[in-house]
Amino acid sequence: MAFMSYRAVDSGRKDIYSELPLINNERLKFDSSTPFIPSYVKRNVTRSTDPAQAYASRVEGRQILLDNPVRESKAKKAREEQRAKRVSERARKAAGIMSRREGEQRGVWKLRKEETKFLLFVPLHSLWLGYMSELLSLSPQPAGTVSDPAAAMPGAAGMHAKLIKADFHGAVVTVRRSKNPCLVGISGIVVHETENSFKVITRKDQLKLIPKQNSVFVFAVPIYATPALPPQASSSPSHPPRTVLDMPHIEFELYGNHFCFRAAERAGRKFKHKETIEL
Repeated sequence: MAFMSYRAVDSGRKDIYSELPLINNERLKFDSSTPFIPSYVKRNVTRSTDPAQAYASRVEGRQILLDNPVRESKAKKAREEQRAKRVSERARKAAGIMSRREGEQRGVWKLRKEETKFLLFVPLHSLWLGYMSELLSLSPQPAGTVSDPAAAMPGAAGMHAKLIKADFHGAVVTVRRSKNPCLVGISGIVVHETENSFKVITRKDQLKLIPKQNSVFVFAVPIYATPALPPQASSSPSHPPRTVLDMPHIEFELYGNHFCFRAAERAGRKFKHKETIEL
């Protein structure tokens, strides 16, 4: 590829669109063997004793900014963040998603006295059993009487990673140990889980708020797959409520100090194995 170097000509005497004459009848030629940038750098670097070494160490193979990029002002960045926040709020309202503050103001998580019934939440527990059966890929219960249910118990080591990220709304949890002795022995169906507490309904139709801090919980998982029962069958007055504790199950301990996360945050979080000497 050839480039031509010209000199200016008085525009008053000649047409500005006419070809300019060459300088000393010479043409500047650059090809792949003599590229422009290396030749230009090596020719104009005068402070270094070895221009070729300076080019090889500082210029060759690097992206060099010839001008400082324009920095966004803090005010502009704040305006863009506010605009993105308003857009996300509009999208959430259009989808009918309620924020936590709106839920507290409307009393979504407050149960009336006539709603604090254990039988009303047995269907939720039945749905949780079906959810666990699908999550853990449990095998169906064989026909007939099983002599040794422990032989059919799945590997507990492979279940830990799934259970720690699972949703516990509908699970039956029991306080096994706690620094507050009044909490030990409380058992019920989880109706609401927050970052720092479990809200459960006991068999005595009592609503209890149990803090996760300084408590060790135990929950059970069925050994065999349990399909979700219809609401009429699971909460019929003629049939006593049947929970996971009334069938072959595996029990796991849950340390509340390591479980202080919301369910949505826990689903995408990576947990590491930690030893504990508490309680």
